[in-house]
Amino acid sequence: MKKFSHLSFLSAALAASLALTGCAGGNSSTGNTNNNSGGGTPAAQPNTSGSGGGALEVIKIATQTPLSGNQSSLGDAIKTGAEYALNLRKEEFKAMGLDVQLFPQDDQADPKIGVSNAEMLISNPEVYGVVGHLNSGVAIAASVKYEEGKLVMVSPANTAVKLTEEGKKTVHRICARDDAQGPSAAMYAKNTLNVKNAFIIHDKTAYGQGLADQVKMQFEKDGVPVLGFEGITQGEKDYSAVLNQVTVANPDIIFFGGLYPEGGILIKQAREKGYKGYFMGGDGLDSSDMIKIAGAAVEGVVFTSVAGDVTQTEEGKKWADEYKKVTNKPLETYSVYGYDSMNVILNGLKEAVNANGGKKPTREQVLDAVHKTKDFQGQFTKVTFDDKGDNVHSDVFVYRYDKEKSNFVGKAQ
Repeated sequence: MKKFSHLSFLSAALAASLALTGCAGGNSSTGNTNNNSGGGTPAAQPNTSGSGGGALEVIKIATQTPLSGNQSSLGDAIKTGAEYALNLRKEEFKAMGLDVQLFPQDDQADPKIGVSNAEMLISNPEVYGVVGHLNSGVAIAASVKYEEGKLVMVSPANTAVKLTEEGKKTVHRICARDDAQGPSAAMYAKNTLNVKNAFIIHDKTAYGQGLADQVKMQFEKDGVPVLGFEGITQGEKDYSAVLNQVTVANPDIIFFGGLYPEGGILIKQAREKGYKGYFMGGDGLDSSDMIKIAGAAVEGVVFTSVAGDVTQTEEGKKWADEYKKVTNKPLETYSVYGYDSMNVILNGLKEAVNANGGKKPTREQVLDAVHKTKDFQGQFTKVTFDDKGDNVHSDVFVYRYDKEKSNFVGKAQ
C-alpha cells in the first residue's frame, strides 16, 4: 500500500496549482508497491525525447459518468477520484514528454448519450482510455464503440455480468460482478439478519434487475421464500402500488435492486405505510444523498457494495483526509475506486511507453498493457485482470446506515 512521507507536500502543491491554473501538477506519487507500480518517481524536467522537439504530446483520459441529474453525486465522485489520481502523476508523465489530461464526459446515466460520447471519444486520436461508467446499462451500450476504437475502459462501478461476458478485450472492471454481490447479499440477509422471507423490487435497469435476479436465485437456493418480485419506473415519486403489495405480504426484508434516488423514496414511503422489516439493497444505495432523500427512514438500511471503505486503515484515513482537503469534495465510496481505475490506466500507459522505447505509444499498445495488468496495488484494491477483464481480487462488502452516514460493517461472508 501507499507511503505518505511526501503526500502532504504533493497535496499542497496540487492545491496551489489548481488555484492558479485550474490544472494541477506536483511530484508523482502513486505509491504502488508491485512490479507494475506506476509511482514513486521524483519530479523532473520534461524529457523531450519522442516529444516532438520539446513540445509535450497530449494524451487524454476520459471519464464517462452522470455529472448532471439525480445520480450525479456518484458520477462526480468517480470523476473527482480519477482527476485526483491523474493530477498527482502529471509531472511523472511530463518527464516522459507527455501532457496527460482529464477529459470528463457527462453520460447522464443514459445509454444513448453514453454511446454518442463513446463515438466522439474513439474518433479523437488523443483519447487513450476511459474511466467509467457508473451505470451498467450505459457501459454495455458504449462498450460496443470502445471495442471498435480499441479504446480501453476500466470501470470502478459496473457490476452487470453481461458486461464482461461478451468477449470484448477493451472492457475491464476493478469491482465485483452481480453474480458475486447478489448471492452475498442474500446469504447475509439469511444468515446474519435471520430473515425468513423476502420481497424483491427492482428498477428494470441492467444493473437493478440483474442484481435482483441474482438475489432471487440465491434466496430460492437457500429456501427463503420470495413473496414478490416487482419492477418500478425510475424517476417516479409515488411507489404506493408496489408498497401496498409489500404491506399485504409483510416480508421480513425488502431487497431493492436499483439506485439511491428511488431507494430513498421507497424506504421513506414504506416506513410511512408502517413497514417494520429490513430494507436492503446493493451498491446503488451507496450515496450521501440517500440520507437527504430518505430522511430518518434511512436508519437501519443495509446495503452491500463492491467497493470497500478506504478509511478502515490509518493509511487510508490519511489518504481520505488529503483527498477531501485537495478536492474540497465529500468522500464517497466510489471516490477511491475512480482513483484506482485511473491509476490502472496510467500504469498501463507507463508500461506501454517503456515498451515503446520511451516514445508515445499507440492506443492499442496501451490497451494491451492494461489488459495484462497483474497484481497492481491500488490505494484500496489490488488488480489482476482475467481474460474477460474481471478483477480476480474483487470483494463484496456490507454497510449499514445510521441517521447521519453509512457505516462499514465488514466483508460479506
